[in-house]
Amino acid sequence: MTELNWQKSTYSETASSCVYLAAAPDGTILLRESDEPEVILSTGPRQLRALIANLRTVDLTKPV
Repeated sequence: MTELNWQKSTYSETASSCVYLAAAPDGTILLRESDEPEVILSTGPRQLRALIANLRTVDLTKPV
């Protein structure tokens, strides 16, 4: 089994709320959160790029 190289997001401020990313050998991007590291989400690079671009446009000071 290939060992994944998990990297902490630079936007994670504290040890209890960190987001980690890793690239799988097949090119899939894996994401996990430090509170529940056994829960792993997977996506493709293009989809993750679109999500990040969309999140950058969100005004977090306004209610949804």
